[in-house]
This record gives sequence, C-alpha cells and structure tokens, in this order.
Amino acid sequence: MTELLIHYMAPIMFGSLVVFLLLGYPVAFSLAANGLFFGLVGIELGLFRPDFLQALPERVYGVMSNDTLLAIPFFTFMGLILERSGMAEDLLDTIGQLFGTIRGGLAYAVVFVGALLAATTGVVAASVISMGLIALPIMLRYGYDRRVATGVIAASGTLAQIIPPSLVLIVMADQLGRSVGDMYEGAFIPGLVLSALYAGYVFLIAMLKPGAAPGLPADALTYKEPDGRRGVLSLLVVVMISGTAAYLYMRTTNVPAGSDFVVLTMSLGVAIAFAIAVANRFVRLNLLSVLAEQVIFVMVPPLALIFLVLGTIFIGVATPTEGGAMGAVGAMLLAIAKRRLSVDLTRQAAQSTAKLSAFVLFILIGARVFSLTFYGVDGHRWVEELLLGLPGGQMGFLVFVNIFVFFLAFFLDFFEIAFIVIPLLAPAAERIGIDLIWFGVILAVNMQTSFMHPPFGFALFYLRSVAPRDFYIDRVTGKRMPPVTTGEIYWGAVPFVVIQCIMVALVIAFPAMVLHYKGAQVKTDPAKVEEQFRNLPGIGVPPPLQFDTPPVIK
Repeated sequence: MTELLIHYMAPIMFGSLVVFLLLGYPVAFSLAANGLFFGLVGIELGLFRPDFLQALPERVYGVMSNDTLLAIPFFTFMGLILERSGMAEDLLDTIGQLFGTIRGGLAYAVVFVGALLAATTGVVAASVISMGLIALPIMLRYGYDRRVATGVIAASGTLAQIIPPSLVLIVMADQLGRSVGDMYEGAFIPGLVLSALYAGYVFLIAMLKPGAAPGLPADALTYKEPDGRRGVLSLLVVVMISGTAAYLYMRTTNVPAGSDFVVLTMSLGVAIAFAIAVANRFVRLNLLSVLAEQVIFVMVPPLALIFLVLGTIFIGVATPTEGGAMGAVGAMLLAIAKRRLSVDLTRQAAQSTAKLSAFVLFILIGARVFSLTFYGVDGHRWVEELLLGLPGGQMGFLVFVNIFVFFLAFFLDFFEIAFIVIPLLAPAAERIGIDLIWFGVILAVNMQTSFMHPPFGFALFYLRSVAPRDFYIDRVTGKRMPPVTTGEIYWGAVPFVVIQCIMVALVIAFPAMVLHYKGAQVKTDPAKVEEQFRNLPGIGVPPPLQFDTPPVIK
C-alpha cells in the first residue's frame, strides 16, 4: 500500500485539489492546505527530507518581491477610475450616433467601445457593467432582440481579457517566465481579429434577421447640420488628412517599420486631428461638422491613454509596471477634466483594487505552496510524461490542452487556471518546441470563455446584476418594457462562445498573428559588435589562441 501511495502521490495530490475546489472551499486555502498536508505525508513516506519545506519562505518572498505583479493594482485602479469618469457614456453615445441608421449600428458601437474600453481599462467587470447600464436600455428601447443585445454586451466586455493591458496577460507572462511586453505585443492582433469576428456576427444577424438588430430611427440622431445632413463625410476627410500627414512625416524619420512605427504614426495622427478640431471650435473655422468635432473630442482621451500605456510599452520607453502607473495617473487626470474625481470615488477605487490585489496574491502564495510539494513528489515529471505521450506532436498537445482548459473554465476562474494549471503545462510545451508567448495567447483566448459560458460565466453574472429583472417604464418612450430573463442572457452568450473557440483555432492555425512580436526584438550581430570593439581607440581584441599541439603545463 505504501509503495502504491508513493508511486501515485502526484495524481492523488492533484485529484484531492480538484475535490476540494468542487466542494467550494476557497482556492487559495485549498492550494496551501493540499501542499502542506501532502508535504507532511511525503516526509513521513521518505519522499523528501523535512528541510525541503525550508524553501517555502523564499518562494513566498519571491511572490512579494515580483515587480511584474505590481502592474495588476495599477491597471485595476486605472480601470475602476475610468469606469466612473463618464468616458464609457460619452463613447457609447457618440459612436452610436456615428453608426446611426445602419442596421445593427448600436451593436457595432458596443463592439467598438468594448475594444476601446479593453485597451484602456483591462478589467472585464468595469466594461460589462458600464455597457450594461448604458447600452442595454437603449438597445431594448429600439427593438433589439434581447439575446443579441445581451450577448454582444457580455462578449465585448470580455475583450478586456485578450486586448492589452489585460490582467490575464500579465499573470500569464509571469507564470510562463516571459516578458509582459512581448505577451502584450503578441496578443494585440488576435484581440483585434476577435473584435472583427464579433462585428462580423452582428453583420450576419443584421442581414439575415433585420428585426433583431434594427438601426436607429432618424429622430434619434441628435448630431446634425442645420441643413439636416449628418456630416460623416467631414469626419472621413479629417481622418484621411491626419493619417496621411502623420504617415508622410514618419517616413522622414529613422524609425524602423514595426510596432514602433505604427504606434507613433497613430499617435501623431490623433494629435493632428485633435489640433484641427480645437482650431475649428475656438477659431470658428467652420471646417468640421458637429458630428466630426464631437467624435474627435470624445475619441482623443481614450486614444491618448492607450498611447500613454501601450505605446510606451511597445516602443520600449516604459515597462508594463511603469506603463500601469502612468495609466493610473492619466485616468485620474481624465476624471479631473470631467469633474468626476472625488475623495469618495478614489477611496472606493482604492478599496476595490486592494481587494482584487489581495485575492490574486493569496492565490499565488497558495499556488507556490502547492507547487513546491508537487514538484517534490515529481509531479511535474508525471505531467510531462502524460502530455508528451499524446499522439499528434505539437498539434495533438495543443488540441488536448485547449479542450482540457475549456472544460476547466466551466468551474474555475481565469486566475485559478493561470496559477494552478499553466505552471504544469508550460514545461511540456517548451520541451516539444512550442513558443511560450504563442502558447500563452492561445490559452488567454481560451480562458476568455470562462467569463462567457453558462452557468458560471462571470460576465453573465455582471450583466445579470444590471439588466432589468422586472417590468419597467422606459424613461424616453414611456412604454412598459418586459424584463430580461437569465435564460435570454445565457442563450445570447452561446454564439459568442463558439466565436471564441473559432478564434482559438485561428491562432493555432496562423501562429504569425502572435509570432510577429519576434520581429520587434532587438537583434545583435556578434560580428558587428566585435568589429566596433576593435575600432575603439587603444583597444584591440587579441586573436584566439591556436595550438598545433596540446599545451604542456609545467
């Protein structure tokens, strides 16, 4: 019996953890309790010596001294401040007016604003709750199908999982031992492609079932010219002029093609458009339509914040932690500009940030205790042998892992999956030659489903908390509106879970979407370094020693 227990200690330990989690015990304490209990059992059975556990304080201190994890409270605080700054309301109102009478216009606006909020807040709860409070009543007012409306809002809110500065990507990079900047750059294109797939689904619904996603009626459009025109052409002209001017100027600089060039070109284009809008308003040039001016003034703050955070990270000016700190300061400045910042708001944001940070830290400490014992009983070798024995090589490994993580996401939060499962999968992935940034982005897209699929999707719970539960009177039309049922929210999420699974397959099939990050890395040519070293005044590199016969040491 003892030999059997020693041989199967790792799977017994992992199975016990799963049982504890299914029974509903807190994750952090389940991890730590399992680690300590099986550590004592392992000592009693002679698997390792008692002083093996003396490494535990050092591992806990390693968590506390991890600078990368400082980005989590910074980005969380930034998202919570922005949630209350009124930026989401302005964006949804203006972008909804921009898409106007197009079928599915409000749904397109929700996807677009969801992507922008994801790139500024990085927090799913903030995005889903903001859009649920603002967009859902408007979509229901104008006759949107309840499943389409709730599904679009929940799915667009979860874009904060994959579009930088996502908290998931920070944790993923930390657990995989890779750069957060590389993880951000690798996830950027998949995030945009996923947003486009959401918009494509809205387009199909609008074409096949026009009544499920109608356009706004003409009397709902408030930004019009005196002659009744909408003024969209004026906006297109400004975008083309500012974009072309920025591109032509950047061509005269020495900035190489790549993420640096794109970020700086976009930032310069936004600055030019903003300068035109300011001149038009205060000098009264009357060059821009009311809609064009409003769109520019509403879009500039989030785009400026995106450059402040992601732009500085991508071009290498700031680390993710420094970028998060600048983003938090920028969010407070935006709230001050909108006269929304108060002591009470700051205190609430700080308290919520402290709670989430403590939650993450306790889970990570519990995971460190668990992994110490798990590695001590050779659990990592058991997992590697199990995974490396799968048929199909890299593709078989990726298919199995993604199916496994997809079903785990029904019951576990993304933090729990990242801290428990990823450290077990990463060594096997690296051993069979899978790029860990690519692997991390694939799993990040997969874990996005943990927010969406019934019955435990957190995004669905967030939306349920703000969606009307009872009959209510619409404040604009005065009509008595029926409530949104939980079943409608769940069924609305299903098509978007399918789209997320398709996105996982696309990232696996087209790894170049992620691996382009390697092109931005600094490459050093040793021959050029040696040549420059030789040319330094007074310094020469001696030729390598060559021996015709082995040297004799006397």
